[in-house]
Amino acid sequence: MHMNNERETMLLDDAGVAAAVKLAVEAIDDKMGEDIVTLDLRGVSPLADYFVIASANNTNQLKAMMENVEEALEKNGIFARHIEGVAAGNWILMDFAYIVVHLFLKEDREHYRLDKLWGDARHIEIGTTEGDDEQ
Repeated sequence: MHMNNERETMLLDDAGVAAAVKLAVEAIDDKMGEDIVTLDLRGVSPLADYFVIASANNTNQLKAMMENVEEALEKNGIFARHIEGVAAGNWILMDFAYIVVHLFLKEDREHYRLDKLWGDARHIEIGTTEGDDEQ
């Protein structure tokens, strides 16, 4: 588990959180992440404001997606509180306080069905720079 004890994420308003979600989605899309879904958990769960969920075809892609998300958010002063699942390599959870990013291998995502589990959450569309995501 990665811990980030030295740096803390700045406090973000709603617009800042929305911008961070967009950065995470774009970072995943840059590494060819598939089936990117963003769930708005505000009013549904105290765990986070948003979940971003995506699939990868293999462990190398999964780790590349994780590294790209972490780098993109850190450049904007948003640091992971912790990251789990890197060693297992099938489901990586990245906790950024306001946003939790779940990166799965395809078969594990189908097994856990996390986006279905949080069915009360509103699915939101986050456009990428190419504008080709279909959420």
